[in-house]
Amino acid sequence: MVTIELDRADKRNALDEQMLSGLADAFAAVVDSGARAVVLTGRGSVFCAGADLSGPVYDPGFLEALVATMRQIEETPVPVIAALNGSALGGGLQLAMAADLRVMAPDAIASIPAAKLGVAVDEWTIRRLVSLVGSGQARGMLIGCDPLTADRAHALGFANRIGDLADAQHWAATIADLAPLTLQHYKMVLNGDGARDEPAAAHVEAMMRAWESDDLAEGRAAREEKRAPRFAGS
Repeated sequence: MVTIELDRADKRNALDEQMLSGLADAFAAVVDSGARAVVLTGRGSVFCAGADLSGPVYDPGFLEALVATMRQIEETPVPVIAALNGSALGGGLQLAMAADLRVMAPDAIASIPAAKLGVAVDEWTIRRLVSLVGSGQARGMLIGCDPLTADRAHALGFANRIGDLADAQHWAATIADLAPLTLQHYKMVLNGDGARDEPAAAHVEAMMRAWESDDLAEGRAAREEKRAPRFAGS
């Protein structure tokens, strides 16, 4: 069993290009080492605050790296447990959804505040969220930017267990003793939930309209100026 830790606590473990590259290397090393289970967690009091909005998050290359990292986690041939030691926001929640299982601290929340920023998440994220929490809850989180508490996450099945890193590591050690080929099969079937299906062209176009919009520029400016954004739908 191997533990991978997001180690940028001074930035609430926000994702930048260096962290994504480090994650990719770490998960590749896990496969090469022959580890039978992985725990992914964050240092400090936050699992991951999402993409670093002061960094290259608005660059297409960063988005491609984030999507590639999520796919790599999802396709890692051994069980991956996300130990949400604290809140998982935006890209942090995407990392947790790419894992197979989730152990969530009692005070942690999960949230996708993209609509507050003028950006839009990809179709995999939307479909996987529906798969994990149900359509109604997913709509509230995406359209209403409603946070998901640990208790609610556990009731819905998003959080398999409530606990800390030690609880996640103990569970991972137990899972590591199970039949690996059986678990590989289960992973493949469970991840075949439609989230990786090719999105309709109209869906991609709608997402890109958000990423190329004046509203995105307004959201970025509002954040830098520490004010509420004034979105116009253009």
